[in-house]
Amino acid sequence: MSRRWIFADQLGPHFLDDREQQLLLIESKAVFRRRAFHRQKAHLILSALRHRAAELGDQALHVRTDTYREGLRQVRGPIEVCHPTSRRARDLVRSLDDRVTVLPARGFVTSQADFTAWADDRRGAMRLDDFYRHARRRHRVLLDADEPVGGRWSLDADNRQPPPRESERLDVPPPPLPAEDDIDAEVRYDLDRWAAEGIRFVGRDGPRLFPATRAEATDRLRHFLRHRLPTFGPYENAMLSTDPFMAHSLLSSSFNLGLLDPMEAIRGAERAYRERQAPLSGVESFVRQLLGWRDFVWHLYWYFEAGSRGSDRLGARKSVPAWFADLDADAVQARCLADVLAGVRDRGWVHHVPRLMVLGNYAVQRGWRPSELVDWFHRSFVDGHEWALTANVAGMSQYADPGQLSTKPYTAGGSYVNRMSDYCGGCRYDPKRRLGEDACPYTAGHWVFLDRNRERLPGNARMARSLHQLDRLDNVPAVREQERRRGSTAP
Repeated sequence: MSRRWIFADQLGPHFLDDREQQLLLIESKAVFRRRAFHRQKAHLILSALRHRAAELGDQALHVRTDTYREGLRQVRGPIEVCHPTSRRARDLVRSLDDRVTVLPARGFVTSQADFTAWADDRRGAMRLDDFYRHARRRHRVLLDADEPVGGRWSLDADNRQPPPRESERLDVPPPPLPAEDDIDAEVRYDLDRWAAEGIRFVGRDGPRLFPATRAEATDRLRHFLRHRLPTFGPYENAMLSTDPFMAHSLLSSSFNLGLLDPMEAIRGAERAYRERQAPLSGVESFVRQLLGWRDFVWHLYWYFEAGSRGSDRLGARKSVPAWFADLDADAVQARCLADVLAGVRDRGWVHHVPRLMVLGNYAVQRGWRPSELVDWFHRSFVDGHEWALTANVAGMSQYADPGQLSTKPYTAGGSYVNRMSDYCGGCRYDPKRRLGEDACPYTAGHWVFLDRNRERLPGNARMARSLHQLDRLDNVPAVREQERRRGSTAP
């Protein structure tokens, strides 16, 4: 009988077929030696893997070794593994002898065969909205007969409210936090020892904030569906310095570790709507993120194979500066960027809007290499995986792909940050100014980005208005020179 090898992102019961099947878990130290991961990400991965091994007991062989190959040499007989989630891991599995059988991928809703058939039919003209409708119909989610409940496929336009100005945080209970145990203590001891041996980490250590077991993940999911989902929709694109979690689920790492099957969350959210426990706008948005966006970027990663990580549509050539790479938030004076970078440093997590419109926005304005940003997000976020970041960062945020994901660059000036957050109040920079000592680096950076890329964007209808405004500005050369002098120093 084959032994099932489960990676550290395949930890849920939906990666198994037989409760009695013998399993293999390999803990590779070399993974952490190759690149500098966030300390809390390393902790979460090792904690989740070791907790799963403890749950399985004698059913699983848990090998702690330097490399995967060394671990596999300790096992005899046939091995099977669900399709890995990275090309590096897939290539490793392919390079092994023929005793290893690769099974179809799990942990996503739409199968690879179904997506390929859908994508081939479109001959490269693929858009999220089309795939999302296909998936809704294919899996019978939020439908009345064959039509979307409420009459619209997407209610995204209803979910763009700025944060409530009259209070410091949303009136929602905080998510349940995990309680660390002896396994976490052992992981922390080992990471301290590895650091003393020369393995480098970034970010700060701290109490584990994210689930490492299925029980913890399902507890957080239930809490979100009951207490936080009703408030999630309207403010999902807003940012508050006093409330980094707001009504977000904080479940992305649980899905990406394989602790949760996304379909159980999708059905749970749909039940909440049907039972009138949550409004459609928030439920549809949550479903779209899982059934639509998460599956879409996963399949694009494999469908295009070479990916867009190394693409360079905008000619971005600058390296990520050291202050950003090392999460040196104390070096930053711009309040939004300082707070968001500190959130990455202290938690290994901020929600999707700070990622896109604070971190990614700043990077694309300055022409940082997309491949370096993909690597940075991968290492620095507890939920960072290459399959997700190739599309989310290189494709969407940095506009580096050939139009596979986004029809416009996600760049905006300080006015956007001011409208959607509480950051600009008390900041030393003025979001209305693009020139001068108090000029907002986002406002100035936005116009310099457009000026630098105007020849690459002339046919983009969504950028026509911004480019027309650029042509009406009379101080662009001075703004460009100002930003050149600022260079790669922290703003």
